[in-house]
Order: sequence, then C-alpha cells, then structure tokens
Amino acid sequence: MDRTQAKHRIDELKALLWENSRLYYVENAPVMSDYEYDQRMHELEALEAEWPEFATADSPTRRVGSDLEEGKAESGFAKYPHKYPMLSLGNTYSIEEVEEFADRAAKSIETPFTYCCELKFDGTAICLTYRNGVLFRALTRGDGKMGDDVTENAKRIANIPHRLKGTGWPEEFEIRGEVLMPYASFDRLNHERELQEEPLFANPRNAASGSLKLQDPEEVGRRGLFCTLYHIPTGQVDYPTHDAALKAAASWGLPISDERRICRNIEEIEAFIGHWDTARKELPFPTDGIVIKINEMDIQQELGFTAKSPRWAVAYKFKAEEACTPILSIDYQVGRTGAVTPVANLQPVFLSGTMVKRATLVNEDQIRMLDIHEGDWVYVEKGGEIIPKITAVEPSKRVPGAKEPAFPTHCPDCGTPLVKPEGEARWFCPNGTGCPTQIKGRILHFLSRKAMNILAGEATVEQLYNLDLVHSPADLYTLTENQLLQLEGWKERSAARFLQSLRESRKVPFERVLFAIGIRYVGETTARDIARHFGNIEALKAASREDILAVPEVGDVIADSVYNFLRADTNLLEIARLQQAGLQFAVEAPAEKASDLLAGKTIVISGNFSISRDEMKALIEANGGKNSGSVSGKTDYLLAGTKPGPEKIKKAEELGISIIDEEQFYALIGDARSESGMTDQTEGASSPVGPEDPEPTLF
Repeated sequence: MDRTQAKHRIDELKALLWENSRLYYVENAPVMSDYEYDQRMHELEALEAEWPEFATADSPTRRVGSDLEEGKAESGFAKYPHKYPMLSLGNTYSIEEVEEFADRAAKSIETPFTYCCELKFDGTAICLTYRNGVLFRALTRGDGKMGDDVTENAKRIANIPHRLKGTGWPEEFEIRGEVLMPYASFDRLNHERELQEEPLFANPRNAASGSLKLQDPEEVGRRGLFCTLYHIPTGQVDYPTHDAALKAAASWGLPISDERRICRNIEEIEAFIGHWDTARKELPFPTDGIVIKINEMDIQQELGFTAKSPRWAVAYKFKAEEACTPILSIDYQVGRTGAVTPVANLQPVFLSGTMVKRATLVNEDQIRMLDIHEGDWVYVEKGGEIIPKITAVEPSKRVPGAKEPAFPTHCPDCGTPLVKPEGEARWFCPNGTGCPTQIKGRILHFLSRKAMNILAGEATVEQLYNLDLVHSPADLYTLTENQLLQLEGWKERSAARFLQSLRESRKVPFERVLFAIGIRYVGETTARDIARHFGNIEALKAASREDILAVPEVGDVIADSVYNFLRADTNLLEIARLQQAGLQFAVEAPAEKASDLLAGKTIVISGNFSISRDEMKALIEANGGKNSGSVSGKTDYLLAGTKPGPEKIKKAEELGISIIDEEQFYALIGDARSESGMTDQTEGASSPVGPEDPEPTLF
C-alpha cells in the first residue's frame, strides 16, 4: 500500500466507523456487528501506526462513540460535563489476547495483584451522581466528556434508589453502570410496537438506549428497564480494591451484580469465561462478554489510561452464538429501490434470546460463495447479537442431488425482467413506477419517523394501495376523512390523528423531505448535506453532476443517482405535487442578524462550550461572522472551549491566529454573559472538564 492508498483507506475507515458509531449510539439502529466494527477499528489503528502523519485527534481510534445528537438542541435534554470522562474498553475476541493482557500486566507490575472478573452487560451506559445520599443527576455517556441529563427518566427505573441506605457513603460521588432491558420486556415492547405498526427494535440494547432517552418519564417506567452498576471512579472512595468498593456500594442499596469473581491467574480467568460462555444463555437479560479488571486501586492509578481506554482493564467478547438449522425455502424480496434480496426461511432456532426464523442471503453472489443448495443445513449466527446471518453450509447433511437455487430473472412481484447495473452486486427491478412492492416501499419510507413522521404503517399502506387511494407519497395529501373511514378498523379518531400528522408533516425541514422522497443511495446524512449545500430544490434541480460532486462526502455513485433522479419526468411531477401540498423544499432562512460585529471574520470553533456547538455557530452567524471547519491563513479567530483539538491549537499557533475562549468571544459581540466569568450557568451544574481535572475513568 502506497501513501495515497493509505490516506484513502484511513479516510474511508474513519467515515465508516463514525457513521456506524452514530447508528449504534444515536439512532439505536446498528447495521454492523460488534465484531466487524472492532475489526475495522483494529485495521485503522494499524494503518495509523504505520502512517502516523494521517492520525488525527478526531479519529475514532482516539475518541469514544457519542450518543449526543449533533444539531439537535431541541432534543429536550440538558447537557452536562462528566466530572470524570467516560471512556470505553478495549475489546478482545480470543483467549490468546486475554493472555497477552495478563502477561503485560504481570511484567509491568512488581507487587502481587489480583483480577476482578465481571459480566459485560449489553445495555446502555449511565452515570449516577449522589449528593448527601440522594440521587442528584443521571447522565448518559454522551461523547465521553458531556452527557444528556436523563435524571427524571432514571428515577422511573425501579431498582435505582432515590436515596441511599446504610452509612459510609461519601458526601458526593459518581457511580457508573448499564441500563438493561430484560428479554421478557423486550419481547413485550416489540409485540406492542408490531400491533401499532411501528418499527421493531433490533435487540434489547437498542431498546434500552431508545427507552432511556424518551421524553415521557412515565413511559420509561413502563418499559421494564433495570440497572446494574459496576464502577466508582478512582479517588472518590477510600477502598484498597475495586471489589471492596462494589461491596460497599451494594451495602448502600445500589444495584451491584453478584456475578463476579476474584481471579489470581490466567487459568482462573479462563475458567470464569468458560463458565459464563454457557451459563449466560440462562440469564434473563443480555450479556456479550466478560470484563477483566486489575482489582487493586493503586495499581489502576499507576497504569493509567490511553486516549480512550484504561490500561488496567479489557473486555473479552463472547463469540456470536451459532446454530445449525435447515433452509426450508428462499424468498426473493423487492425493496423500495427495486433491489432484489434473497432471504432464507429457516427451521426456527433460538439464538441470543430470540427465535430466528429468517436470515438474509444478501445477493446472488453470496449464495454462490456459500455454495448453498436447496434444503441445505446451514450455520446461523447473530453477529454482535444483532442481525441473523448464514455463515456456512454443513455439507455432511446435504441431500444427494440437491439443486442450486435459481435466482429469478424476472421481478417476483411485477414480472419485469431484472437488470444488474455495471458495478452492482445486486439485481434490480427497473419498473419503479409500476411495481407494487416498490410503490408501497417508497410510501412506507416516506411515512417513516426519520422522514416525514406520519402516523401510518405497513398495514395502512397496504389498504390504501389496494383500495386504489394512494400510489405515490403525494396522494397521501389528497386523502379525505371519508376515504380513510373505508379502511378496515378505522374510526373517526384514527382518521383525525392521521390527518393531523399529515398537517404536521408540512413543517418537516427540507433535508428530511429530501431524504423522504427516496433517492437511491441518499441517506439521512447525505440528504442533510445536499439540502444545506444547495438551499432549495430549484437549485438542486438545476445543478450539474459536477455541482453535486462538490458537496462534501458525495462521490460519483451518489452524484449520478441524484442527477438522474432529478431528470426523470415522473420524479419531477411527484416533487411538484408535494410542493403544491405545502411541503418544505427550501432550507429555512437564517435568523435575523443580531449585529455586524463579526462581519468579515472567519471563526473556527473547537472543544465544548456552555451551550451546544450548533448554538455557538448560530451566534457567530447572527453577528455577521462566518464559520469554518478548519484552521487556515484565512481564519481570524480560533474559538477554543474546554478540551479543544490539539491539532487546531497547534496550527493556529503556527499561523499566528488569535485563540480566544468563550468569555472573550462574548465580549467581542457585546454579550452580557462575558461578565459572568463563564462559571456554571445552572444551579448545581458540574464544572466543565478542563486541564486540571482528575484522571479520566472508564464506563
């Protein structure tokens, strides 16, 4: 690999990992298994070690994933800094890697020590602060430095005590752990969502994360969540070992797991891992590994931390559960973009807490690569306990004379001959305007929460289509109450709620409308970038392919897709009808300027502030300034909050660019907040993390 190839692959891996981190932490809709994610992370670490000039401070190898929603100050949760940063654990997938961890510890530690081995719970991280024995604040992990305040929601989790019992607890301390959803609660929740025609959660971890950040605390209380706590940051309590600190916490009424063991050598660690690799399947909640920590607190402090992980702890991840079961049949499903996907119907098998009946075969090439024949017994696993997938065939169980499955040559729904575009691995049905499955799929996509958020699901779309009432998203806006009352099971209240959600959808911003209309390869992030780049649909329609390529992160495939979509008469007609229906096809005009005090000034911001970064950028623009993402000779100020990026600071210093803090910024725009010294903005708020903070800690 030469220098150019290395730079390209590093950039590619960074984008892939950050996008999948967002899907995992923010959207609660992961598409990549934990194992695959970790393998890509290891690849990036190796490349950055080999090509250090391409290693940047914002690399996912140096920062933990974030559950904060960028650009969503209206999310409803206040944000506070963690007193001790919440870092992540390094993951291992083999006993050999655990042995290497133990060997390194033994060589670097001169005094006798032990290991504390615990279950690795598969939920969503939480940090609780108690003051004078009373629950004061609950924060999500956030980006590791700043988290969402979910205190009211945490109070609805039954086993989180509002007040401690016993004696000996510090006047104020933090304790970290995990919020979990038991399998029984998960099954009940998904059953309810299915009845309401809402998207199902992929697994209990996603359901727990989504539930913890609901706006209605009472609904959180109904979700059946529980909490387990496992870490008090160093220095807050005076105990010689991690295990002793947890025993004390349990005596105060805090929910601490009893399933941990003090081990003295690698043999005892391996025995603990071996026991729980089997026993975990009987637990009523999800676990995905074992955490091995050096037990002695003074040694933990001595070993310290890397940029994102402790040197005194490691996580061993269990191998994904696997089962061998026969393929009963193969269906060929048509998606909303026309892609035809083979799906294997399996003899039901229990994996990772759920019954698996189907698994995607991805495409024709995957079927051939696995050498799948009709009636084959196959190995199925849930990679990262998320998406069932077939990993191999068991040839010894193949019936003599079994045939290879014949991939269809025509659309399974409308009968149109399939096409396979150059460079694509999948076959497509080109009949986008006449294929019923594609039509209904596009409407469902349009209705979805992340698009137009209209109250309807698959059953409703099926009825509307079958009654010849809706054939495109624009048809939704012509529906009347009398037409809706023709739907089976619909009453006046159902119709009124649906029509109200249609009215509300007219307020959805342009970027989500652009995502909703369903241009192939254009996801939420790309739709946002394109909408903000062009400002309105007319400018986008007039754009050349080269103009579209100028949008950051848009490559040839996406540019061709957008350009061609906006050259098709049927798509232009649909957009015109949606415009007539009152949908937003232009980015909202920026707020009225507060002043011109920053006119002609280009400002780069870095770090965390007392308000969100988006709010800070809006303040700059409201006072006539221009935001920039990178420091250059054209930069006038680097506005540095707490924990600014070291590379930006270094470059600003090299270029002689003024570096100002938040207080100085407010002074520039004549804001009264500059007189406050930028101390806590809210009574009882934690202080921002700064260079004088204690050592960071994990979880």
